[in-house]
Amino acid sequence: MGRVPNVTRADAVAAVRNPLAFIAERWTPTRRTVQRAALYPLVMSVVIVVTGGAVRLTGSGLGCPTWPKCTDDSLTATGAMGFHGAIEFGNRMLTYVLCAAVGWAIIAARAEKPYRRSLTRLGWAQFWLVMSNAVLGGIVVLVGLNPYTVAAHFLAATALLAVAAVMWQRAREGDGEPRPLVGRPVQQLVWFLVVASTLLIAVGTVVTGAGPHAGDSSEVERMPLDWETVAKLHAVLAWIVVTLTFALWFILKAVDAPKDPLDRTRDLFLVLLGQGVIGYVQYFTDLPEALVGLHMFGSCLVWIAVLRVLLALRERPGTTIDLPGPAAEATVGTRA
Repeated sequence: MGRVPNVTRADAVAAVRNPLAFIAERWTPTRRTVQRAALYPLVMSVVIVVTGGAVRLTGSGLGCPTWPKCTDDSLTATGAMGFHGAIEFGNRMLTYVLCAAVGWAIIAARAEKPYRRSLTRLGWAQFWLVMSNAVLGGIVVLVGLNPYTVAAHFLAATALLAVAAVMWQRAREGDGEPRPLVGRPVQQLVWFLVVASTLLIAVGTVVTGAGPHAGDSSEVERMPLDWETVAKLHAVLAWIVVTLTFALWFILKAVDAPKDPLDRTRDLFLVLLGQGVIGYVQYFTDLPEALVGLHMFGSCLVWIAVLRVLLALRERPGTTIDLPGPAAEATVGTRA
């Protein structure tokens, strides 16, 4: 074993003042390490959505009746709180796992050489989204699972998924100017698809807010809407997304588009078919909890697949432009 280098007082001061720059000066991750680090927050974002759904579907939304503590007298769930307390507190603890995944992604992106400011910023964007949604989750508990705050909580998680998916993609490409792989009409069609998918997810939160799964066994406020009517609107939007996806695939084939956009459009179409089957089965079987949870997982996959189609419409090669290194970043961080 080699000697452990001495840590000087100057090193300690530098580590405290700007720990990310300190790490970047002494460690260079491989490209594969950065890509994996960018993938972990995306996976954990899906996990946190699914487990959050499990909290609601098991009626554990108020298993910890206050926030940030679990009860007024205990930071953690107690044995007396039973199954619901364990489920709700377990979901809260997963937020720390998500934070660790985001933190690792930030460190890996910051230490990559050459330094890529855009990648680091995507990591920090995820961090602030996680923090904001944690506070919003606390508000959800404090207001007794108000359906509008629950919907906002899910939409914030969807925004986190979007940023995580973009960072994962950016970690696998360069920082050169993006070059379009398809024409402008196809790009516009994909943006229509993104907008329709956003509306689909938003209306899905309204179905949840008006539906029978309130999240707790107590009397919980619901949105004053007929959930079956809203569910039918949700289904119409789903068919619009499916139609746009099929039209996109047909056009890409007709114009002999590159393989990547075609493959991702095919993947999206398959995910939509699976999600549609689950959606109709759960509707006609009175929304069994297991299928609703599976549908939430499918919603995450649909959103990620839509974003992957959008990101596949261009390529970003490597660049030879010199980017600011760790020393420059340390100076900027000190001034800030």
